Amino acid sequence: MIAKTEAIVLKSFDYRETSRIATFFTREYGKVSGVLKGIRKDPKKFGSSVASFSINDIVYYRYRNSDLHLISQCDLREFYFPIQQDLKRGMAASYVAELVTKIMPAEEANARIYRVMKHFFSALKDSSDINRLVHIFQIKTLLFSGFRPHLDACLKCKKTISGKALFSMKEGGLVCAHCHTTDTNIYSISQGTIAAILYIEKNRWENCLRLKLTEINKGELKHILNNFLVYHLGRRIRSAKYLEGIEKGGKRFSR
Repeated sequence: MIAKTEAIVLKSFDYRETSRIATFFTREYGKVSGVLKGIRKDPKKFGSSVASFSINDIVYYRYRNSDLHLISQCDLREFYFPIQQDLKRGMAASYVAELVTKIMPAEEANARIYRVMKHFFSALKDSSDINRLVHIFQIKTLLFSGFRPHLDACLKCKKTISGKALFSMKEGGLVCAHCHTTDTNIYSISQGTIAAILYIEKNRWENCLRLKLTEINKGELKHILNNFLVYHLGRRIRSAKYLEGIEKGGKRFSR
């Protein structure tokens, strides 16, 4: 079967002597991997270099009995040059690409996550608050992939929490102080941070970009969202440590 779709490059690597294998997140078919035969021997064979985070129009042969398909055409639609040239923007983009790679099953379409990815890369080109963009993307992706944390009431007693709240990684959401157990994977979360997450879940991307976050909100979002994703995915997102290293002003990591 021949398929044609718009696709974002999540990752790619050399294959044998002349080819490359790329993993795309496509608009119509979800996460798809395929081989571009001869692209290294004859770069002009395809209209794209398959750069990470670029958007391409691809045509591929879908094999029924294999997860690796044959990419017959790949034409560049958008490159996002500022992301490729800036270390921190590149690390943020790498994190988002790795998150989608790990959270989304192969060939399961999710047009909402695809659309949010395009919004993210478009905003990342010139945003002065990269951390906020990453948190918005995390929250939207958790919502659209079915991993949404429960923030509407206490998971134990079902009562609305108006004062101190605790976030349980194990339970996947809020527990009140009365229902708090000896769970070690539990963290305090302010009402302001809870409100910020709920706002991002319910509003359009453009409106989320106008949301103001305090330093307390940003710290809680970073800690809770990163740990929540690791806990429920069952594996770490490697790009996160590089992004955190840059945020702290540590050594510069090469891509």
